Amino acid sequence: MTGYYLIIGISMLVSWLVSARLKSKFEHYSKVHLRNGMSGKEVAEKMLRDNGITDVRVISVPGQLTDHYNPANKTVNLSEGVYMQRNAAAAAVAAHECGHAVQHAVGYSMLQLRSKLVPIVNISSNLMQFVLIAGIGLMAATRTIDNPNGNTTVLAIGVLMFAVTTLFAFVTLPVEYDASNRAMKWLKDTGTVTPEEYVGVQDALKWAARTYLVAALGSLAQLLYWASMLMGRRD
Repeated sequence: MTGYYLIIGISMLVSWLVSARLKSKFEHYSKVHLRNGMSGKEVAEKMLRDNGITDVRVISVPGQLTDHYNPANKTVNLSEGVYMQRNAAAAAVAAHECGHAVQHAVGYSMLQLRSKLVPIVNISSNLMQFVLIAGIGLMAATRTIDNPNGNTTVLAIGVLMFAVTTLFAFVTLPVEYDASNRAMKWLKDTGTVTPEEYVGVQDALKWAARTYLVAALGSLAQLLYWASMLMGRRD
């Protein structure tokens, strides 16, 4: 299991570094006040209107980094800071979440696939660690001279569950990048932000997207480890 803990450690370190950089970027661009004076709420409502979306509400939710679009009740949920603030960081987040609302409205295929995977992923993520551990234990208990790998059935189920979560992480990437691209294009084309403010929006969203990339690559590395265990490696 040494290799697994090494992968976990490296993944956590890289994730922490990227998250710290993201936090630093957002703190910096939170000080870049929008020349038009619009709040995150107003930016979101304008982007929805400009895209012909009239059935999505923009609401405030408690906490930090709690911003999300909920396709179930068609709400753009903005954290308290983003909802009220009038800066480049708030504009970036608000427009990004509205990007998901636009995806939903136009039937963006990757968002639809991601939504379909959610129930399966919820089950897999809750059970896979127990299944993987049980699978390793069963393999060790059933090894024989004729069958040095032992019974791998349970471990194979665990690896399949992990593969589902890894697939979800990679499907999430185009969804997030596309939402950011839609946000940046709208902000630029409509002149909602100045060229100087746009640089901040672009930089902030770039680092936000990298958190998803790191998560996906970390998940893939762990999946490959468990797959190698299934194929007979002991380390």
